[in-house]
Order: sequence, then C-alpha cells, then structure tokens
Amino acid sequence: MNTYLLSLGGGLLIGASAVMLLLLNGRIAGISGIVGRLAQGIGLTTNLAFVLGLLLGPIVYMLAFGGFPAVEITVGWPLIIVAGLMVGFGSRMGSGCTRGHGVLGLATLSRRSMAAVATFLTAGVVAVATLRGLGI
Repeated sequence: MNTYLLSLGGGLLIGASAVMLLLLNGRIAGISGIVGRLAQGIGLTTNLAFVLGLLLGPIVYMLAFGGFPAVEITVGWPLIIVAGLMVGFGSRMGSGCTRGHGVLGLATLSRRSMAAVATFLTAGVVAVATLRGLGI
C-alpha cells in the first residue's frame, strides 16, 4: 500500500482518538500526561485503555497487512535508551509532548502550544543541520 496513504490513515486515527478523548472525557490526548497520570494512579481505566490501544496498534497493523514495515536502526541500544529518556524528560519539562501540543494544542489555539511547537521544530532543524554538518 502507498506509504502516503498509510501515513494519512495513521494521522486520521491520531486525530480521531484525540478528538474522542477531548469530547468524551474533556482531556487532552498528550501521551506524556496520560502516562504520567497512569503512573500516579489517576484515571486508571481511561488512561490504561489509551496506553493499551497504543501498544496494541502495531499488532493490529501486523494482522491487517501481514507484517511490520521494514525499519533500519543504525544506532545501538544505549543511544536509543538515552534518547528516549531525554524525550520523556523534555516532554514533562515542557508540560506536554509533541502530540499533545501539536495536535490539540494548536487546534485549540493555545499560545503555550504554539510556542512549544515552534521550539520543537526549531530544535529539530538545528539538530539535523548540526548532525549533517558533523557528518553523522
């Protein structure tokens, strides 16, 4: 199937899940907030259902399309773990993750989310330019 159609489908599912959570529960679908509340034991049913949905998504994909897409990871596990921890720390420090700020924060015209998304994008551009400049 065309990669763009799969990406479009994924984006539609993310948007639909975010809108449903907002309309049905009045909560923003930011993953860092959902996982944080789950770890604190707040709203266990809703937060656990959302996280389980995230974990089951790849299994549903595999069953629907007969396998996982080919992914090539060129770095080792230590770097992946450090990067994941930095993303988690940054999302908590920034009061939300890219999904919460980018999907619903921008849709609700949140100034904090506009600033956060501008910061995410700028940092990404600078990181890519720096790493390419270093030949990495």
